[in-house]
Amino acid sequence: MNQIIQGECVKIMRTFPNNSIDLVVTSPPYDNLRNYKGYSFDFENIAKELYRITKQGGVVVWVVGDAVVNKSESGTSFKQALFFKEIGFNLHDTMIYKKNGSPYPEKTRYFQNFEYMFVFSKGVPKTINLIQDRKNKWLGSWGKQSTRDKKGNLHKASKIVCKEYGTRFNIWEINNGDGFSTKDKIAYEHPAIFPEALARDHIISWSNPGDTVLDPMNGSGTTTKMAKLLGRNYIGIDISEEYCNIARERLGQDILI
Repeated sequence: MNQIIQGECVKIMRTFPNNSIDLVVTSPPYDNLRNYKGYSFDFENIAKELYRITKQGGVVVWVVGDAVVNKSESGTSFKQALFFKEIGFNLHDTMIYKKNGSPYPEKTRYFQNFEYMFVFSKGVPKTINLIQDRKNKWLGSWGKQSTRDKKGNLHKASKIVCKEYGTRFNIWEINNGDGFSTKDKIAYEHPAIFPEALARDHIISWSNPGDTVLDPMNGSGTTTKMAKLLGRNYIGIDISEEYCNIARERLGQDILI
């Protein structure tokens, strides 16, 4: 508990008890888009171990995208999502992480600037703290909500009452890149970090203080840092000792973007 572990994540997770993790927030090294010092990625066994160690009602947030191979998108993200469902997870939400730019402008397709954030749950999520920071266009009571039954008959309900802020949409636009993802300069020694805001908001959404948050491919340690700052227990696993050391150093930082 509250540690960064160097090693191959499947082997490490096999030492964990069943139903011991409340939340996983991670981004796998998909489609060889980055060179992670030659380490391999055992997706299916990682997914199976995640299912075993996730508590009933626990959540796995899987941030992933696709490469273009032979002029076609790989579809890896969808294949992985379907495999998670095959082994027992529910696909609770399909979310989009919209970036502030496109790193690899395309000449034959629209510029790609998003990744999927699949939210898998083991049964019904036990914790749902939906963030309400989307400013509504209208406030107070207005209009009347209407619904139709299966026969097409219209039924009027009570007036709609809007609060100043509503639940945000499942497309999250988050600034990324140098100076935006984090202020921890050492983090950029890792080839592919995701923003602290992304990890923070998922940890808030799907866990409570005192819960245990895992990142089995911890990389530069964004998930573990944010879990610590939010009062959660944390476990980070990475096969690279260099990246583990970066994550350990970041755990001592309390500077937020």
